[in-house]
This record gives sequence, structure tokens and C-alpha cells, in this order.
Amino acid sequence: MNVAATASPSYNKGNSYWIECIEAAMNPSLAPYAAHSSLTRGRLHDEPSPSARSEYQRDRDRIIHSSAFRRLEYKTQVFVNHEGDLFRTRLTHSLEVAQIARSIARNLSLNEDLVEAISLAHDLGHTPFGHAGQDALNECMQGHGGFEHNLQSLRVVDVLEERYGGFDGLNLTFETREGILKHCSVENARQLGDVGRRFLEGKQPTLEAQLANLADEIAYNNHDIDDGLRSGFLAEAQLDDIDLYGRYRREVERLWPGIRGRRAIHETVRRMINALIIDLIRASNDRIKDVSPSSLDDVRNAPPLIAFSDEMRAEAAILKDFLFCNLYRHYQVNRMSSKARHTLTRLFDAFAAEPGLLPPDYQSGGGKGNDLYRNIADYIAGMTDRYAMREYRRLFDIEET
Repeated sequence: MNVAATASPSYNKGNSYWIECIEAAMNPSLAPYAAHSSLTRGRLHDEPSPSARSEYQRDRDRIIHSSAFRRLEYKTQVFVNHEGDLFRTRLTHSLEVAQIARSIARNLSLNEDLVEAISLAHDLGHTPFGHAGQDALNECMQGHGGFEHNLQSLRVVDVLEERYGGFDGLNLTFETREGILKHCSVENARQLGDVGRRFLEGKQPTLEAQLANLADEIAYNNHDIDDGLRSGFLAEAQLDDIDLYGRYRREVERLWPGIRGRRAIHETVRRMINALIIDLIRASNDRIKDVSPSSLDDVRNAPPLIAFSDEMRAEAAILKDFLFCNLYRHYQVNRMSSKARHTLTRLFDAFAAEPGLLPPDYQSGGGKGNDLYRNIADYIAGMTDRYAMREYRRLFDIEET
């Protein structure tokens, strides 16, 4: 499965002293075991070092200016974009993850710029229509290498973005690319070169990558409660029995007797987010102290060091199960998911049966390789929700052009 560029990075350090000075100004309390951009393992293609920002700041800026990042504005988180203007999208979700991750990184003396870059890029490869779209595309790609949005995010930054004259993709640093690749099968890891090696050797990514993964969990658990209540798919009475919500809801009511509506929900959810963040900082600090890493290599050889306490992990798991059963499997969400699967499956089948329906850049022999099915997956995964619906009408509605 050619999911990303497979060449080994050229370890271009450039003017590491200048970059180190910039980073010291931006992150004055950076721990020795944090990722230092002056010590990056480099980029896939040699480039001069940036002159007024660190390597990880350059990564962040390239991600924000990418086409794939802009498209996240119209990609589903839980609710399809046309269902309401106030629900989260993949873009607002990514911004919330980055904010949470930076706050925690500062408290743990980790590299805020790297954790922000990873957070902003982690969903770049997501399909339209959220996880329903991913599942449909993966099913269509069985026998052709499969599809997984995490791998697709790496493919976006390594191969698919077209912004620079000298290379495909965004040419991000090894550490940002490693953080984007949260999980990976052994089979795929063997094809990914250096960035997949840790999955074969049983090693850990940077603490910044570990942190971005858990900041993602904090963000979606809490904003999905907010969106679920706003939509009416969840009722506050249901959540009162969930300890992590009920405890802070009761605290809010003690502080402001009679408080109701959106104000009460926001006050409750923000306390939940704060509790998860504080717990993660304390539990991670304890783990780091127990292991006493003195370098990034020590982090890679240690067990995972960024984690919740056992008690908080158990409470978060109960909340996640509740959301799965009551929100993600709500009958109205199921209806939209069914439409999403139908839409993407019919698009895929039509393109596979008649490649001439594809834009020329994605037809066999075009795209980013000679694999027609991978080209189709790239095309569909890059669609926004509304573009996928429009493309469906163009192909199957006789009155559309």
C-alpha cells in the first residue's frame, strides 16, 4: 500500500544554532527530553533552515496554509455541515485540540510549536461525513490496500499537497510526521521508512505526539457533549448519571442556583475539560519523574509517559461508551451515516467502473501514482461534505451538470 513517500529523510540541520536561539526565546523552559527543533531528524527533502522561526513553527505554518486544512471547515465531526452553523467541524475540532495541547505542553515544559503542528494536521486525511465516510471508503478499498484516515493524513502532507516547486507534499519534519501517524499496522509500517520504524521496534514517539493524541480525546469527548445537547439528540437528564458530567453539573448548580440552558452546559463542560487537563498534567508529571528521562532517546525507549490517572481514565471510558451508544448511534445520526455510506460507495463504484468520469488528474496514470483505486480514494477523501453531495448529484441526477 503506497500510502506515503517512503524515502528516508535527509537529516538537514541547517543553521541549528539560530533555530535553537529562536526556540529558546519561544520556549524558555523546554525540558531536555522534549523535542528541540534544532535537533530535528530532518525533512524528506533538503531545504535551507528558516530564518525567523523554528522548524516546527514552519511546519505549523505550512499546515495552516494548506488546501487540506481549509477543507476541514466543511468536513463532518458528528453533524454534517448543512445541519447547523454552530456544530463543530473537523476544522474547529482541530483548533480546539491545538489549544488544549498547547496549554498542557506549556505546563509539562514540552514543545508547544510541535504539539500544535501535530494537532492541526492530525485530521487532514479525514473523509467527508466523518467516520461513516472512512468506513465506507475502507470497505470500497478492500483488496486495494484499504483506507485509514490516519495514514491518509500522512499521505496528504508527504505526497498530495501541491504548493512547492521542488517537492510534493509539505515536506514537514520527521517529528511532526511521526506525530500525525498515531497508529499503524506492521504491514504498512514496513512501507513507510523511518516514520514507521517505531511500530516495528516497539518504541514511543515524542511526548508531544503522545500529548496531541490525548488532547484529541479531551476535545472530542467534551465538544460532542455540547453538540449533542445543542442538537437535542442528548438530554441533560441522561448525562446526570455519568459521574464526569454529573459531578460538575451539581457544582455549577451550587454556585449559581437556578442556572439553566446553554450557560449551565458551558459552565459544566469547561469544568470537565479543566479536570481532564489537570489530571493529565499531574499523572504525566508523575510518570516522567518515575522514569527520569534525560533525552528524547530515553522517551522513545520508555513506556508511554503521557497518560491520565487510572481513576480519570475509567471515568473518561464510561463517558466515551455513553456517547457511542447515545449520540454516535442515535437513529438520526445513523440515518445520515447511512446516506454517507451510500453516497461514497456509489461514487467509488462509478469511478472504478468508468475512470473517465474522474477529473483528468485522477484518472489511471495520473494522480500521485498509477494505481487507479488509490487515485479514487485520494479524490474522494479530499472532498468536503457538500462537494461529495454535489458530485453525487452531478453523476446521478440527469438534470445536474
